[in-house]
Amino acid sequence: QVQLVESGGGLVQAGGSLRLSCAFSGRSFSNYGMAWFRQAPGKEREFVGSISGSGAITYYADSVKGRFTISRLTAKNTMYLQMSSLRPEDTAVYYCGARRGVTTTFQSAYEYWGQGTQVTVSS
Repeated sequence: QVQLVESGGGLVQAGGSLRLSCAFSGRSFSNYGMAWFRQAPGKEREFVGSISGSGAITYYADSVKGRFTISRLTAKNTMYLQMSSLRPEDTAVYYCGARRGVTTTFQSAYEYWGQGTQVTVSS
């Protein structure tokens, strides 16, 4: 059984940076595509970005492209989300998801989820 644990959330001023981590356990990390989603109050969960099992392919939502970077480190079984130039509209609970095989932007395709970590960007 795959387990995911996010960390690194917090309060940051607009224009600042933050790095989230998603620790993976229970299966072979490289066999799983990984993604970040976020959910703001009163809104549906939305796709932020994804990374392939090998780490070679990443994909981002237009709203974060050029500001956020996803990476993964197999030696630590961890995926990262480096966020910079943060905006108040980035405020949300950030979730990591995992699915065996290729990644997708559809949250329903992800089999495993973490508990989420809160990111708050003040103006």
